[in-house]
Amino acid sequence: MEATGSVGKAPGGPRVLVVGGGIAGLGAAQRLCGHSAFPHLRVLEATARAGGRIRSERSFGGVVEVGAHWIHGPSRGNPVFQLAAEYGLLGEKELSEENQLVETGGHVGLPSVSYASSGARVSLQLVAEMATLFYGLIDQTREFLHAAETPVPSVGEYLKKEIGQHVTGWTEDEETRKLKLAILNSFFNLECCVSGTHSMDLVALAPFGEYTVLPGLDCTFSKGYQGLTNCMMASLPEDTVVFEKPVKTIHWNGSFQEAAFPGETFPVSVECEDGDRFPVHHVIVTVPLGFLKERLDTFFDPPLPAEKAEAIRKIGFGTNNKIFLEFEEPFWEPDCQLIQLVWDDTSPLEDAAPALQDAWFRKLIGFVVLPAFASVHVLCGFIAGLESEFMETLSDEEVLLCLTQVLRRMTGNPQLPAPKSVLRSRWHSAPYTRGSYSYVAVGSTGGDLDLLAQPLPADGAGAQLQILFAGEATHRTFYSTTHGALLSGWREADRLLSLWAPQVQQPRPRL
Repeated sequence: MEATGSVGKAPGGPRVLVVGGGIAGLGAAQRLCGHSAFPHLRVLEATARAGGRIRSERSFGGVVEVGAHWIHGPSRGNPVFQLAAEYGLLGEKELSEENQLVETGGHVGLPSVSYASSGARVSLQLVAEMATLFYGLIDQTREFLHAAETPVPSVGEYLKKEIGQHVTGWTEDEETRKLKLAILNSFFNLECCVSGTHSMDLVALAPFGEYTVLPGLDCTFSKGYQGLTNCMMASLPEDTVVFEKPVKTIHWNGSFQEAAFPGETFPVSVECEDGDRFPVHHVIVTVPLGFLKERLDTFFDPPLPAEKAEAIRKIGFGTNNKIFLEFEEPFWEPDCQLIQLVWDDTSPLEDAAPALQDAWFRKLIGFVVLPAFASVHVLCGFIAGLESEFMETLSDEEVLLCLTQVLRRMTGNPQLPAPKSVLRSRWHSAPYTRGSYSYVAVGSTGGDLDLLAQPLPADGAGAQLQILFAGEATHRTFYSTTHGALLSGWREADRLLSLWAPQVQQPRPRL
């Protein structure tokens, strides 16, 4: 590639640059590369691999998902499911009509076993009773979607207010009532993982119901989610994606020239950390919202319009991490799928400040049992919020030791063998990600996601569509998902296609 950083080899046709090689960026590139109007397209990826927050790693003798885990709502209306099916990446069960028709309401299934920190097993009947209460209240939040005002600003405050009223009608002994509150606390922690937030008190109540759940029983890729982005990559012309090429600043609304293209001027010049500059007509920015929040002051020159910058500041973006533990022998039953952890004496009605140093692990919701590869047994724990970010600062040894103690305490077996090894994600520390995914925070609305998705310049004067925005945080109803990200990439590609090739009718996604 030329040191000047020119995007293509010949003049003629728009020069387009995609920043970020996650599923949104690859989706946009794939759609544009399939069209003769776009011979000059490059994708700049800051890291050494494509996929972004889809990241499968070979470990424990199999494949584990460090990033995206499930296809949420695997049915005909889900473009990630459709694409995975086209590439032959799903099994018979995942493709079955039966699987596609399941309505989960977006709620996680019940645990196979529930352990209390006292070392006792929690009655699964009591867990199911609390799940019915909790998810019934979560479903009720949809009522506020079009309400003129809400009783409280956040989902968390609404849930606590309603639970507080239920508690007054509980007639059991005090010990059972306390256990019920501790179980509910575990569901609050689980919902923090689902929403990618530190606390449900940070999640806005009114727009919460805009998130749309597709039908289908959430499914996984037996050979890794990254197989999907690898297939998308392989479909692009050679050398389309440039790796380890972080962008420093996007200069826009300018008139940039390039020696390689005498007489041509470009409205955008993309400056990389290594000094290379790419003069282009259009840039599609697909970087994570966490990165945008951190680099807001330096990433765009001139700075973004005030209302778009404000939307970036207001939309929520939190951390949900995974901790994988490998065991010599399983201590769980053969049919066990989900292990729940319940911390005695915790209650969602009491605001406990996070004592990170001593108690970060109390935010852990439990473990998903991964399908056994050969004779390898792996649990995948989930933990969200500030405690999750604190966990990233610890060493593998500290995490392993701590969780060994937690499991010995929970199972009531002080001799429980320690896990053989640990692997974990660190999405908050990842410099080009800075967290996991977005949510609509208190003080923001779905309109802010739409505002983030709007191209620049906003007035449409001068050179059109200089900067376009894609990524999960730009999809008003599917934020936080891979299908939201993919659809947003297609949306921005279609925006350019309608500008440069309006006579060609693009196949529209169903959503």
